[in-house]
Amino acid sequence: MKTTWQLQEAKNRLSELVEQAMTTGAQVITKHGRPAVVVLSATKYAELTQAKPREKLVDILRSCPVPGFTVEKTRGKARRVDVR
Repeated sequence: MKTTWQLQEAKNRLSELVEQAMTTGAQVITKHGRPAVVVLSATKYAELTQAKPREKLVDILRSCPVPGFTVEKTRGKARRVDVR
């Protein structure tokens, strides 16, 4: 399936471009040979822009893949960070 459209072609075949975005995914429109815009279905756009729950910094630090990196919990709050 086509996923890249020249601007003039996109203008002439807008209905087809929209249908492709809705059924097969993002469609790129180029201007002067360079990607200019992306057409997405409303569903995909909503999915990408929907607010996501924020992670606590301490949880991010605890999942750090560096060997020996630890975050100790003291009095209910993260207080000390050791890197060995």
